[in-house]
Amino acid sequence: MRNSVGATRRTVLIGAIAAAVGTSLGCELEGSDDPDLTQPPFQPLSERPPQSSAKSSTEPSTQPAAQPSSGKYGSGELAPWQTKRRVISDPSEIRRVVRTNGVVMFGDSLAIQDTPALIRQLTATTGDALATHNWAGHPSGPATDALEIWARTYGLPHRILMAVGTNDIFDPPAVAGNVERVMSIVGRRRTVVWVTVAVERRRTVEPDRANSAWVNRQLRAAESKHPNLKLARWAEFLAADPSRPRRYLRDGAHTTPAGQKIRNGLIVQALAAAKND
Repeated sequence: MRNSVGATRRTVLIGAIAAAVGTSLGCELEGSDDPDLTQPPFQPLSERPPQSSAKSSTEPSTQPAAQPSSGKYGSGELAPWQTKRRVISDPSEIRRVVRTNGVVMFGDSLAIQDTPALIRQLTATTGDALATHNWAGHPSGPATDALEIWARTYGLPHRILMAVGTNDIFDPPAVAGNVERVMSIVGRRRTVVWVTVAVERRRTVEPDRANSAWVNRQLRAAESKHPNLKLARWAEFLAADPSRPRRYLRDGAHTTPAGQKIRNGLIVQALAAAKND
């Protein structure tokens, strides 16, 4: 699948995702400042940091690790995400996916890492095409903004995949309102599949667990309220065995190869079940 960034619609190569350290769960990559409909104007171009300040995704971070007491909720502060790596489908691909009733996806750095394998698994299982708006560092608020702009610009297919929430551990109370916004945008005839969240970085294990659980409680409450909201239960899978986070999370947030296969499998299973809803 071809994805692009900026008006030039260059192909973005999916590279290795650097380990999440400090207060950021994403990685950074130099990108274009050219405006494009596939990149909602979350921040005016004149206010974005210079691109030269962004580090390559393969460059090790020198940021200190977050401390358990840092940030309002103990997990630290969300680092600026505007210049971080993104993999966004070009308009022709988005329109094709909407026209053929495939799946549109809004995700973060975990999604950037896992989506190439997800596309292969989804295609093999359901035959569906996938259009992506994956942006490292995205919490649910900006992802919902992107969904709203896509809905207005391109329309939406029957299924929407929200693979965000990991970065909401820095501000868990925001999730409920963003979920309601998503459900209002998609309406009652489309199905939203939302992946539950599991974060437990080495330096902030307890607050990360508590904040992940807080995010997931809001997702489950919304699921009970909205019949067309379905959860892909990644966090629940990990919680079923205390050894699983160590085996399936390479840095407390991003998946190992084995974890990627399982998480993608849960997503594809939920999307397949929703195909005929």
